[in-house]
Amino acid sequence: MALDYPGYHAAPVPAWGSKRSRLLIVGLAPGMHGANKTGRPFTGDASGEFLFRALHRAGFTSSEDVASSQLNDLRITNAVKCLPPGNRPTASELNNCREFLITELRELTGEHPRQSRVVLCLGGLAHDAVAKALGLRGIRFQHGQKLQLGNSPVWLIDSYHPSRLNTNTGRLTPAMLEAVLQQISLLLEG
Repeated sequence: MALDYPGYHAAPVPAWGSKRSRLLIVGLAPGMHGANKTGRPFTGDASGEFLFRALHRAGFTSSEDVASSQLNDLRITNAVKCLPPGNRPTASELNNCREFLITELRELTGEHPRQSRVVLCLGGLAHDAVAKALGLRGIRFQHGQKLQLGNSPVWLIDSYHPSRLNTNTGRLTPAMLEAVLQQISLLLEG
């Protein structure tokens, strides 16, 4: 990769945003010509552009422009930190990166959170990675699903991933993603 694209980041992509944020978005893995190039999740590709338009309308970013935007009470990460072969993470990659995800989830939830916190899983594989990191069993991915984690003020919400495949086929529309983000805003307010 480094030989073919010498200007690319081509290394593990860290989370982006403050550790004190109350919303953590978990994607799947860095895109080849997106985060793998830029070193920031959802930056430099169509998925990020679609996501950031909705995040901006919901007030979570300062701009629709991913490259120049500031995040508002938002942190973004991926279940897998490096570009996976064939753009599809393997079970071993998910296992190898799980400790990073566990750490990020602990940073979000803290010991005894008093204010609402939300983990937004973008896609079924991200949902499965988060569920496994949290020790949850038997919870299947479902777009728009909202689950409270025990009696805590921590919520798990699912959305289809804003991939080109999902957005071009209408599986995920701007209105669908905005509805999910509206749910999140209400949870964080209350």
